[in-house]
Parts: sequence; C-alpha cells; structure tokens
Amino acid sequence: MGFAPLDLAIVIVYLLGVTVAGILISGRQRSSRDYFLGGKEMSWWAVGFSIVASETSTLTFISIPGLAFKGNMTFLQLVVGYFIGRLIVSIVFIPAYYRGDLETAYDFLGKRFGLPMRRFTSTVFIVTRVLASGVRLFATAIPVHLITGLDYPASILLIGGFTLAYTYLGGLKAVVAMDVVQLFIYLGGAVASMVLILHRLPHGWADVVAFATSNGQDKFAFIHGHTGGSLYAFLAAPYTLLGGLIGGTFLTMASHGTDQLLVQRLLGCRTRWDSQRALMLDASFILLQFGFFLVLGLCLYAFYGGVTTQQLGLATSDEVFPKFIVENLPTGMAGLVVAGVLASAMGTLSSSISSLASSTYLDLFKLTPRGRTLDERGEIRWSRIFTLVWGVLLMAGAMLFTDTKNPVVELGLKIASLTYGGLLGTFFLGLFFSRTSQRDAMIGFTGGLLAMVAVLAFTRIDFTWHTLIGCAVTILLGNGSCLLRGGFGGPPTTRHTDNKY
Repeated sequence: MGFAPLDLAIVIVYLLGVTVAGILISGRQRSSRDYFLGGKEMSWWAVGFSIVASETSTLTFISIPGLAFKGNMTFLQLVVGYFIGRLIVSIVFIPAYYRGDLETAYDFLGKRFGLPMRRFTSTVFIVTRVLASGVRLFATAIPVHLITGLDYPASILLIGGFTLAYTYLGGLKAVVAMDVVQLFIYLGGAVASMVLILHRLPHGWADVVAFATSNGQDKFAFIHGHTGGSLYAFLAAPYTLLGGLIGGTFLTMASHGTDQLLVQRLLGCRTRWDSQRALMLDASFILLQFGFFLVLGLCLYAFYGGVTTQQLGLATSDEVFPKFIVENLPTGMAGLVVAGVLASAMGTLSSSISSLASSTYLDLFKLTPRGRTLDERGEIRWSRIFTLVWGVLLMAGAMLFTDTKNPVVELGLKIASLTYGGLLGTFFLGLFFSRTSQRDAMIGFTGGLLAMVAVLAFTRIDFTWHTLIGCAVTILLGNGSCLLRGGFGGPPTTRHTDNKY
C-alpha cells in the first residue's frame, strides 16, 4: 500500500499535537520538586498507566510480536515473573520509600548508607540508562526508516526532537499526561492491525491456529521445561520456566524498585497507598498487554503463510510488524498505527530523559555547595539544563546501535541486567541487614558489578538469570565484609537521616 500523504499528515499532526498538549497540560513548575515529581500530587491511575507506557516502548510494539513470529509464547513465563516482582515491590519497597520524604530511588541509599553510596549508585544508573535507552530509541528508528526512507540518524533525531520539546518545558507532569494518551494510541494501532489481519485471513482465527500448530510445532506453547542435561546448559537456555519466573521476578524488583526511570513516578503519587495501587494497576495491565502482542505475532505468522524472516527478506524478526504496516495497512490506518509506534517510543524516551535529569540534579548536583544555594528559579533553570543535555546525549547514544542484528528487546534487557543485580542487592542490604555499613555496601555493589561483567564476558548464561546472580553476589560480599570487620557482633549501623553527611 505504501505510505500515502494522508498517513504522513496524520503522523505530523500527532507529533505536533502531543508536543503542544504536553506543554499545556503540565502547567507551571515553581521548583525542582514540581518539575521532577509533579509536586507529589499525581493521580494513581495516571501514574499506573504512565508506568505501562514507560516500560513498554517500541521494544514491545515491534519486538515482542517478532519473538512469537520466530518462536512461540514462552516469553509469557517471564511476564508472570514480572507480576510477582511488582507485587513484592509494592509490599516491601514502596512502604520503605514513603517512610521518608525521598526524591529519588537512590535517596534511600543515601539516608541508609551515606552520600557517597547515593552518588555512586546514581552514577551507575545514569551510565546504564543511557545505553539501555539508546537501544530503545534505536528500536523506534526501525519502522520510521522503513516507512519514510530516512536513514537511522535522521529518524532518531525526528523522534527525539519532538519528545525533548515537551519533556524540557513540561517536566514530569507533561511526561505522565502524554504517557497516558500515548498508551491508548499505540494499543489502538495494534488492535486495528490484528483486526485487519484476521479479516484478511480466509478463515480468520482458525487460520492462525492452523499455522501455529502445523508441521508438528506448537507456537501457542508458553511453558518451556527444558533442563539441558546439566546446570550450565539449563542456565544458558532462554525462556525456561524457572528462568522466566525467578528471572522475571528479580528483574522486576530491580527495575521497579531501584531504577529511577520507574521509581520517579511512584514517588510522585500523593500517598503510599496511591503508589501501591498504581503499581498493581501496571502489573495487571502488563500481563494482558504482553499476551496480546505475542498473539499479534502469531497472527502475523499466519498472514505471511508460516515463512521465516529470511524468506521475507528481513534481517531480524523486529522488522516483521513494520513490514506489515508499510505494505498492507490502508491509507489513514497506516498513519494511525505509525503514530502508535511513535507514541510507544516517545513515552519511554521522555521518561528516560526525565529520570536521567532528575537523578543528575537531585542525587549529584543539588547536594554540591552550589546546588544547595539555588532559589526556586535557579532549580528550574538547572533542571531544564540537565534535561536538555540528556535528551541530546540519548539521541547520540541511540546511533551507536544502528548496526545491531540482535532482537532489540533482548539486547535492552541484557544491558539492564548488567547493573540491576548489584543495585537490587544493595537495596536489600539496606532494607534487611541492619548491621551493614557504607563500606560493606560499596564492596558488595562493586563485587556484584564485576561478577556480572565476568558472567557476560565468559559465560552463555541467559539474561533471565543475570539479576539474581548479581543480587546474590552483592548480598554475600556485603555481609561477608560486615562479618570480617565484626559487624554482626555489634549494634546496628547508624542510619543517615538528613543528607548532611
């Protein structure tokens, strides 16, 4: 069908509309608290949907259908772990965060272990987030490149420029408000695509079932009980049942309990109860969403007659859904679906920019002598400076991944897994081990990071186990350090409470 002028007009109107609306909805920010936390007055349901949009991005929109297209639905095992992890964060982490007037996820570690720990963990988050968000932004460039013919750098600049505009001017309120709008735009586009596929198949859903179960395969399978014959082979196998449940649980505890990208929203709710409701809304919605996108991948498999990505002339499974959008959607609908692709990307990109800027300003700059002397106008000025800097750097970072041949969802999760285990283990040291000191936490966190570098460099252990391994090493080394200095025999370590270290 191609991309008609009407489709292009729809996309342009969407980009301009969401940018202007985000700026208008956000209102006026008077301080960094308003800019980065929405004044801690945001509605729980808006935060819940915003979290869904922030963590979804184009990784889900184009890569999850691709996973089902080339394989089956065993990714759902990981999603069940996601639900369990969110439940644990709601019960364990959120109450701890709301016992103090925290500004970032790493503010907790500062109050528990001291300012150096807050700065160290925040810096590690910043480095990792730049790389992981670069992958996510590049994923958006895939459909934009295929549809418009723009090269990848130009596609990245197109999306990044509009997103940065409303994030820079509107702060977290604009980010959350537009996340909610963009969530339903991209879901609407995906639903429209599935309806069209089922309409064009001669026997509708029956054809999807027939192709998914042809030639002895079962693409509906969502439980993978593979053991591999040895422990190492089991750990190296992707999407096993235990790997999905345990790995998904620990990955989510890290992402939703220690990653400023998502914790920033939870801290912006009015009360602890609102924050917990927001997270459980996210947990329920995400189960349905991942299931839907995997089924969409099976529909695409039937639509293309059960061929492989190579037979379609594609480099990776990530390009299957964009190919369908470009070649088969009627005029008008193609523009709406592409707007959905952009919506999913802009929601995550704006969240990444805001979280990086908030962590840089609140965890690093604000605690310097100059940062402590700023008035409210100075706070807003510097908050926006950091937002602008990180927006530009994220766009530059995305261009580093333009030659990747890996499914972007897996690459993004592997990058996150490098530090998630160490961060989660450090939070556990602060929550559950009262006698561990700053030195113990530093040793544990550093050891956890080095352990994950070794795992990635010298083993084939699947990414689903990375967070658990990093977490376990961090806890063991932190407690080992405490034991060696006699900490277990003494009184609990004094907690820092006022950020005046």
